[in-house]
Amino acid sequence: MKYAMSALTASCLMAFGSHAFATEAPKNIIYMIGDGMGPAFTTAYRYYSDNPNTKVVEPTIFDQILVGMAHTYPDDDTYVTDSAAGATALSTATKTYNGAIAVDTHKKPLKTMLQVAKEKGMRTGLVSTSQINHATPASFAAHNESRRNYDEIADDYFDVKIAGKLPVDLMLGGGVQYFKRSDRNLIKEFEKAGYQYTSEWNKLNQIEQLPALGLFADKAFPHAIDENPNRLEKMTFKSLDLISKNNDKGFFIMLEGSQIDWCGHANDIACAMKEMHDFAKSIELAKAYVDQNPDTLLVVTADHSTGGLTLGANGKYTWLPDEVKKVNSSAMTITKSLLEADDLKTAWSQHTSLALSKDDLASLSKAKKDGDEALYKAINKVINTATYTGWTTSGHTAIDVQVFAYGKGYEQFIGSQNNTQIAEKLIHFIEK
Repeated sequence: MKYAMSALTASCLMAFGSHAFATEAPKNIIYMIGDGMGPAFTTAYRYYSDNPNTKVVEPTIFDQILVGMAHTYPDDDTYVTDSAAGATALSTATKTYNGAIAVDTHKKPLKTMLQVAKEKGMRTGLVSTSQINHATPASFAAHNESRRNYDEIADDYFDVKIAGKLPVDLMLGGGVQYFKRSDRNLIKEFEKAGYQYTSEWNKLNQIEQLPALGLFADKAFPHAIDENPNRLEKMTFKSLDLISKNNDKGFFIMLEGSQIDWCGHANDIACAMKEMHDFAKSIELAKAYVDQNPDTLLVVTADHSTGGLTLGANGKYTWLPDEVKKVNSSAMTITKSLLEADDLKTAWSQHTSLALSKDDLASLSKAKKDGDEALYKAINKVINTATYTGWTTSGHTAIDVQVFAYGKGYEQFIGSQNNTQIAEKLIHFIEK
C-alpha cells in the first residue's frame, strides 16, 4: 500500500490542568479501542507472543507506544462502566449512565468527535468486528437512550445528517440484519445515496472509493480463534487506504477490536489472545501509516476491562501461555462440538491438544448430562486450570485502562487522565 505524505497545516495551543503545550494539530486521527482490554490483557499478550528461544521477553506494539492510564467510571455510583457509557465518554468527552449512546444523563444528544470531524469537512470512518451499530461504534455516530435499540441506532447512521450530509463515509463490520429489515432497507437507502455496498468478505478489496458500506456478517464476525483470524487487520489495511486516498482535508477513523471484551465475558483466555493478536496487528498497520504520514495521530485505549483476568491462579506462581496456544477453538465452539459427540475425548482433540486427564474427562461427561451451560463452564475450568489463568467475574471491572499514543500530538496523552480528557484533547485537535 502506498500513502501520500502530507504537510502539517495547523497548530494549536492546548492547556489541560496545570499543563500547557504548544502542539501542532494533526491532520488525521486514527482512534483505536480495544473493547474490554485492561492491562492484564496486554500483559498476557506479551507473554503469549514471547519468543521462547530468547531469554528476554520481547516487547509488543503495546509496550512501544504506551503513554498513560485512563479512569473509566461512568456518571453514577457503580464505578464500573459498560461499553456504551465508556464509548460515549471517549467520543463526546462527557460522562453518562450505563447503556447510553451519545446522550447525557438527561438523555439529550451529545455531539461526537466524528460529527465534529464531519462538520470540518474531514472524511470519517467506523470499523468494528462486532455489528457496526454495537455500543462502541454507535457512540460515535448515533444518539439513543439504550444501546439495545439496534434498529434505531442503525437508522441514525442514515437519518442524523451533519450539515446535510451522511455522517460516516466508511463503515466496515457486521450487522446485516439491522440494516436490511422488513420495516426498512437501509442498505438500499445507502446505495441510493451513492455508497458502494458489499456483504461478501472476499470482495472487501473490490471497494475502490468512498462512500462505502461493508457488512460482512448477520450480526458480528465469528471469534478470531474460530474463523478469519485477521479480519480487523484486513479491514484496517483497506480502510486506511480508502480514507486517505486523494484526501486534502484529513480524516477521522475509529477502529474497534470488539471481541476482546466478548472473550473476557466468556472467561476464555485462548479466544482473548487471538483477538488481541488481531488488534495488535491492526495497531502495527496504523503505526506504519503514521510513520509514512507524520501529520497523523494514533491513539489507542480501552473502554474498560472485562473478566477480572489474572495471570497465575490456584496458588501457583506460574502462567503457561504455551498451553494456551494448544487451544485452537473458542470454548463455545468446543461446547457445541462436545454436545454433538459420542466420544468426548476424540471431539476434544479436534479443538485442542491440551492433555485431558481421567478426572477432566469425568467432569466433562457429567457436565454434558447437565446441559450446555454446565458443559461450557466445565470446559473453561479445564483450560483455565491447565494454563493457571484466573478470572474474577463474567462482567466488567473498574480498574484503570492503558492509553497508547503515537505521532503528532502524542505527548498530550502522557500520564493519568480521565477517559473524557482523551476525548477533550482529540476534539480540540479536530476543531483546530
